[in-house]
Amino acid sequence: MKVVLSFFSFVLSRRYKIKVKGEHLLHESGAKLLLQNHQSHIDPQLLGVFVAQRSGLVPVISEKFLRIPVIGAVLRSHNAVSVSDLKHGNRDPNVLKNMISKIMEALEKGKSVLIAPSGNIAQGPVERIKNKQSAHALVSNLPDGVKVIGVRVNGLWGSMWSVAWMGKKPDFLKTFLKGIFYILANLIFFMPKREITFEFVDITEEAKLQSKSERKVFNHYLEEFYNINGPEEVTYLKHFFYAPKIKRTYPANLVKDK
Repeated sequence: MKVVLSFFSFVLSRRYKIKVKGEHLLHESGAKLLLQNHQSHIDPQLLGVFVAQRSGLVPVISEKFLRIPVIGAVLRSHNAVSVSDLKHGNRDPNVLKNMISKIMEALEKGKSVLIAPSGNIAQGPVERIKNKQSAHALVSNLPDGVKVIGVRVNGLWGSMWSVAWMGKKPDFLKTFLKGIFYILANLIFFMPKREITFEFVDITEEAKLQSKSERKVFNHYLEEFYNINGPEEVTYLKHFFYAPKIKRTYPANLVKDK
C-alpha cells in the first residue's frame, strides 16, 4: 500500500500546499492518540496520508466510507476502526464500547490512532465538540506510555469539502469525483493551491489531567486548544488556473462565531 499512499499523496499535493509544525512528534517511538479538529471532509484524507507515511496509522472512520471502492480498500489495509452509522439504520447500542476496544488494541500494539473528537465536520469557523464521548473515554483509560497529540488543522474553512462552501454538509463521493475532474481540467500540474497548516502538539499531561474532570470540562479544554487563534477566516479559492478570481458569498444560514 506504500505505492497507493504515494500516489494519493501526489494527487492531493496538486491542490494543497501543507505547512507542518511539530512533525518530529510523529517520528518518536511509541503509540500515539492523535486528536484532530475536523474542518471538512478532506482533512482526514490529508492528515491520514501524511501520518501514515511517517507512523503506523490506524484511522477511525464512519463505516459508510469503508463501502466506497478503492478508498475503502486503502482504509481496510490500515485496519481502520469503523464507527457504526446510527443515522443510516445501524442501531448498534455498543458502538462506543466496540470502538474504544478496537482503538485500545491498536494503541497497545504501538500504532498511531487518528480520530476527530467532534465526530463530524465543523458547522462553523470554530470547532465544537459539545457532548461527544469518544475522546474523553479514550484519554481517561489510555494504556501506559501512550502520547496524546493534539492536531490543529487550519486553512480548509471555505473549501468545497467544508460546510462553508454551500452552507450544508457536502456529499463526499460527489465532491471526490469533482476533485478528480478539477485536477484533470487543470492539466494535473496547474491547479491553484490551497495553503493549509498541520500543527502537532504534545498535550499528554494536560489532556490526562483534564480527563479526570467530567466530559463537558474535557471537551471544553479541547475546543479551547483547537480554537486558540480564534474563528477561522473563510477562504474561497478558484478551481481552474485560467479562471478569474472567485467571487463567492458566505452562506447566509451559517453563523459567524466571534
